[in-house]
Amino acid sequence: MHDAAQQFASDNYAGICPEAWAAMDAANRGHAPAYGEDAWTQAAADTFRALFATDCEVFFAFNGTAANSMTLAALCQSYHSVICAESAHVETDECGAPEFFSNGSKLLVAPSPDGKLTPAAIREIAGKRSDIHYPKPRVVTITQPTETGQVYSQDEVRAISAVCRELGLRLHMDGARFANACAHLRCEPADITWKAGVDVLCFGGTKNGMAVGEAILFFDHALAEDFDYRCKQAGQLASKMRFLAAPWIGILQDGAWLRNAAHANACAAALADQVRTLPGAGLMFPVQANAVFLKASDEHLDALRVRGWRFYTFIGGGARFMFSWDADLRRVDELARDLRAVFNLAA
Repeated sequence: MHDAAQQFASDNYAGICPEAWAAMDAANRGHAPAYGEDAWTQAAADTFRALFATDCEVFFAFNGTAANSMTLAALCQSYHSVICAESAHVETDECGAPEFFSNGSKLLVAPSPDGKLTPAAIREIAGKRSDIHYPKPRVVTITQPTETGQVYSQDEVRAISAVCRELGLRLHMDGARFANACAHLRCEPADITWKAGVDVLCFGGTKNGMAVGEAILFFDHALAEDFDYRCKQAGQLASKMRFLAAPWIGILQDGAWLRNAAHANACAAALADQVRTLPGAGLMFPVQANAVFLKASDEHLDALRVRGWRFYTFIGGGARFMFSWDADLRRVDELARDLRAVFNLAA
């Protein structure tokens, strides 16, 4: 059963975009070898290599938690540590999975009011201690876009990468909404990944119009050694892998991934433009991707819920609205009208 009206609590609410659906349908016609030995999986990996203009190693996982956690585990030993922002998804929303998958690698969190890591914060944490009693920093992970919906520029990624290289750290990018960052920056995917010094990218498909699935791209082949075994051990080797891989071909080959993200970003911008001047409210963070964080009192939030709207308040206490590939601009306008009503403004 579907809700009668579209909600913006999460971009996970959305269904499958036509391009991903068509690719799955095509992959479903007949038999194919199992465990990634099929033509669809090979073609999807090659499509990624073409998109990023480099010979990267490509793996597929069911979800972002597994993708991030397996990748960090591959980059760390159990006595190592990972530097991240205090609001990073790997710290706040993955139930200890990075530590579990790595057999104990510790997350070292940096205070970050806007969700971004900075070279100075990385340097401070990495240099805090170097004795054998402290988990040795080994990896930096950045979320692109951040949990607050902000995007690292190419220069910002390069600056972080430079510090990582100086300190002997690897750089991982959690790209659950990587497409939205590319749409905002209007750049090539390579420009904010391997060309900017990123070692591994977890590219999210679920929030970009797919039913399920994330891709893990190792730009340094040496770091991917035995990663296929890690995937198997973690329960991430799909027996019918073509159904994880084929949708990527569908959304990548003709640019649907970028169109989907651009539309979601535009819907966020449309809401932000209509509510940024509401008295008693305010945008908590710059709107750069597909998220809008609105500061509001508990009274206002309750009034909005009474009007039937769903949203989360887990970052900073404000209402978070997320927009997906199929967000309806008319429904965005309805939300804006209700927000104006709640804040006692004329529609």
